[in-house]
Amino acid sequence: MSTVPSRRDGSLVKPSWIKARAPGSPQYLETKEVVKSLKLHTVCEEARCPNIGECWSHHTATFMIMGDLCTRKCHFCSVKKGTSDTLQPLDPMEPERVGRAVAELGLKHAVITSVDRDDVSDNGANHFVKTVRAIRKHAPQCKVELLIPDLQGCLDDLEKIMNSGIDVLNHNIETVPRLYKKVRPGAGYIRSLTILKRAKEISPSTLTKSGIMVGLGETSDEVLKVMDDMRASHIDIMTIGQYLRPSERQRPVSEFITPEQFKVYEQEGLQRGFKFVESGPLVRSSYHAWKHTSSS
Repeated sequence: MSTVPSRRDGSLVKPSWIKARAPGSPQYLETKEVVKSLKLHTVCEEARCPNIGECWSHHTATFMIMGDLCTRKCHFCSVKKGTSDTLQPLDPMEPERVGRAVAELGLKHAVITSVDRDDVSDNGANHFVKTVRAIRKHAPQCKVELLIPDLQGCLDDLEKIMNSGIDVLNHNIETVPRLYKKVRPGAGYIRSLTILKRAKEISPSTLTKSGIMVGLGETSDEVLKVMDDMRASHIDIMTIGQYLRPSERQRPVSEFITPEQFKVYEQEGLQRGFKFVESGPLVRSSYHAWKHTSSS
C-alpha cells in the first residue's frame, strides 16, 4: 500500500500527501488566546495533531479535561504520563471554564476528551457530566461530542455519561486486535467494543463513533474485520487516519497508507452501513466532527 523510501536508519520518509496547513492565521491566534486565558488543555496541542492550524483557524478545538497527565502508557501517544507523585486532583472549576470557552469561540459542535485517569474512583465520569452541563449553560445550541477513555470497562460510569444529554459518544478502538499489546497496553479490544455497544443500548438516539489509526503494521483484511466488529456493535460513525509518530519516544510508522487506499476504506465502511466514514491521511477522531452529525 505504500512505496515511500526509507532513510538510512530504516525510518520512512514522509510522503508528499502528508501535508498540513501551518498555524498562524488570525483565527488560529484567537483560539490559542482563548485556550490560554482560560487555562485549558487541548488534545490538539498535547497530542501534536497535524491539523491544529486548520481546525483552530475554524475556531474548533478538542478540549482535554482532567489535566494533562495520563495514567496509561500507550505507545502511539505523546500525552505526558502521570504517576502517583505527579497526578493532581481534578480541578472543580475546569468544566465551567470549558463551557465559557465554547461560548467565547461560538462553537456549534464541541468535542471534549480527556486523559485516562484510572486513579479517580469514577474514572472521571462525573467530571464529564459537569462539563456537559457547563456547555449547555453557556452555549445551549452547541452539539456536544464526548471522546471518552475506556473507563476501565465500568458500565455504571458509562451510564452516567450517556444520561448527560450528549449528541455523540466517541471512543476510539485505535488499532486492530493483533497489535493491542504493542500499541495500546493496558487497554482491551473487546472492552472498548463493549463500551461502544452498551452506549447504544443505553441511549439508542445518541450517535456512537470510533476510530482507528493505520500504518502501524496492520493488514487491510484486519481493518475490514474491525469494521465488521464495529458494525456488530452498532457504531454509527468511523474515522480512519494515518498514524504519525509524534516524537522519537513513540512507536515508529510501519507504513504510509496511500490516499487511494484510504478511499477504498471509506467505500468499504459505507458499504457496511456506517452513516459516515471520515477516511484520509490526516484524519483524526475529531477532524471535521461537525460534518459527522449533520450527515448522520
